[in-house]
Amino acid sequence: MRISEAEAVVMEILWEAHPLAAEDVVARLAGRNGWAEATVKTLLNRLLNKGAISAMKEGRRYLYAPRVQRDAWLLEESSSLLERLFDGRVAPLVAHFSQHRRLSRDDVAELRRLLEELDDDQP
Repeated sequence: MRISEAEAVVMEILWEAHPLAAEDVVARLAGRNGWAEATVKTLLNRLLNKGAISAMKEGRRYLYAPRVQRDAWLLEESSSLLERLFDGRVAPLVAHFSQHRRLSRDDVAELRRLLEELDDDQP
């Protein structure tokens, strides 16, 4: 399922806490990007139509909750990025960031730690 950047911002709010009414989502986004209530409601409707969220009627309003798990979405998005740009391979992605000085010393240390963990897990 393709979730746009703007829809992902709304999803992040719902992944943090749910269920939420549209006005609660608007309030939580107020300090971040200043979207109007109509914009947020449009994004909620798009996500609802895609099946990414559910809506439950409570009185005169609807409460929204994610149907897509954040981890599943991240896996789909990252896999799609790797396939489109790097033939599904991680090493060229890391090399690209390294060549363009996008890796900090902390990033490199974390990558080394992850590689060591992978080596330790190998039989």
